Amino acid sequence: MDLRQMRYFVAVARERNFTRAAQMLHIAQPPLSRQIQLLEEELGVELIIRKSRPIRLTDAGRLFYEQALQVLGRVDQMRAATRRVGLNQNSVLSIGFVASTLYGGLPPLVRKLRKHAPELDIQLLELISVQQLPALKEGRIDIGIGRLRHSDPNVIGTVLRDERLVVAVPQGSPLSMALTPLPVAALDAQRVIVYPKEPRPSYADQVLSLLHRHDVRPVEVQEVREIQTALGLVAAEAGVCIIPSSARQMRSDVHYRLLEGEGATSPVILNHRVGDTSVYITLVKKLIAEMYAENPPLSTSCCTFPPGEK
Repeated sequence: MDLRQMRYFVAVARERNFTRAAQMLHIAQPPLSRQIQLLEEELGVELIIRKSRPIRLTDAGRLFYEQALQVLGRVDQMRAATRRVGLNQNSVLSIGFVASTLYGGLPPLVRKLRKHAPELDIQLLELISVQQLPALKEGRIDIGIGRLRHSDPNVIGTVLRDERLVVAVPQGSPLSMALTPLPVAALDAQRVIVYPKEPRPSYADQVLSLLHRHDVRPVEVQEVREIQTALGLVAAEAGVCIIPSSARQMRSDVHYRLLEGEGATSPVILNHRVGDTSVYITLVKKLIAEMYAENPPLSTSCCTFPPGEK
């Protein structure tokens, strides 16, 4: 499979006609049909139903079309960004982030960064914490904002804050009858939903370790891929879910209570490569310190930059 075959397939899927797609691509129809056929042979599935008029995509074809659009869009962005950097038109800063930070400090940080460095091309890539370290070392991202502490000697990790945790419970359940903080031990014998399901280790392991330290034994643990799915299941009364306090705004149809107890926090960690002296990393640290000084987050501690690293 190559990018040319992807572009050919996307053109056919859009036009729903081989002849029009060939005209748009400025090639003859036979080689276009042949490339689509080779693509199907490589994938081992049929992508297009050719007997219908206009042609239709199979279920596999629709999935491949959606994925191909994303891949080709990313390639176009990469090409444009590389060209801009090569022509000294602007610099690129790639930030990997865990989804929960979208409901906390990441959006205002990016807004401040765009204001202070308008020449900067900021690229945001959702990566869970365990994926960020290899992405940093491979140069795919410049900064990672995650939730897992690590001991990798090639990556500097700075704890920005220890964020308080809350438990999301179904509305109308016995646990939703109060607004006061809830002891972790009160979750014993509950159905608990954790995320992400994989890869591990992840935030899910932090939650399970917290329950274990407080001798909490859930009657059932359900693992799901995303925080959105977990909170949707809570709304459907399938269980309870422990999330960072900043993510409470995600859904209004569940009840949230702060957790109290030793270790009922989750770190927010800024990671970057050892020896990376980029002025933009220094700027990011400065802006984060300013943000927390202006609006202290709900946490037990925050902004612990070592001396000289702001």
